[in-house]
Amino acid sequence: MAGQRSTGASLENKLQNKAAGANNAPAPSPSQTIAAYLKKMEYQIAEAMPKHMNIERLSRIALTTIRTTPKLLECSIPSLMGAVMQAAQLGLEPGLIGHCYIIPYGTEATFIIGYKGMIDLARRSGNIQSIAAHEVYENDFIELTYGLEENLKHIPWFLRKDAQPAESGKIIGAYMVAKFNDGGHFIHYMPISEIEEHKKRSKASSKGPWVTDYTEMCKKTVVRSGWKWLPISVEIASAVTKDETVRKDITPNDEPFTFDMPQVPNEGDDNPSNDTDPKQPDAGSGQDELDLE
Repeated sequence: MAGQRSTGASLENKLQNKAAGANNAPAPSPSQTIAAYLKKMEYQIAEAMPKHMNIERLSRIALTTIRTTPKLLECSIPSLMGAVMQAAQLGLEPGLIGHCYIIPYGTEATFIIGYKGMIDLARRSGNIQSIAAHEVYENDFIELTYGLEENLKHIPWFLRKDAQPAESGKIIGAYMVAKFNDGGHFIHYMPISEIEEHKKRSKASSKGPWVTDYTEMCKKTVVRSGWKWLPISVEIASAVTKDETVRKDITPNDEPFTFDMPQVPNEGDDNPSNDTDPKQPDAGSGQDELDLE
């Protein structure tokens, strides 16, 4: 009898300890929560992306971008998912090759198209043979003529034969040249003063690519400025309107989205979650609610 009581007490203690352990389990970190949302949204995101993209690759790149930018971990879940959805819909990859960027602006994640992303979108129209943009430095030689016979001649400072400047000098402008399939072309030049005016109107003028990739953003600005004169489809043209925006309607078909908070595996569990990130601190509750607007 005593043995039975002892066994019963031991079992009760084990159950109490297990319950206490479950109640004291650490809350998911922001990184784990975002990873779970991305996993939950994979089907909807895959529906929106073009055929040349892979949902696993995009999810991995997006999560890496978010994890390596601490301020993004503080952004709202809807704005983060919205930025990833925008990248998917336009067929652009964030961060790595400058197609697009996800920039924290307060507690909202802002989607920004990069220079290479703008060029890629223009080429997809099918009406453009080639398109390129270049920055112009103070010691470059540049000659541009508009009119019935447009002509552009640009020699970088280090290739000039009429002079041998020791350095490039400051950026004084940027230009875009597009050649069309029908034989026509378009040249658009912007002095640095106009580019700086565009920069001032950007929400991310003091952060993100305007700080880390200033030259690329100068070229992106001149391409965006000349966008309306390019022979591109309405769908491609509308992509520019999504630049530097915060989107929260992350389900393309407006279906309600429910989310089960991921469980952080206890020590000794046989199947730990693949979404755990041991490098991330457990700060924050991760209990963000997804408000669809």
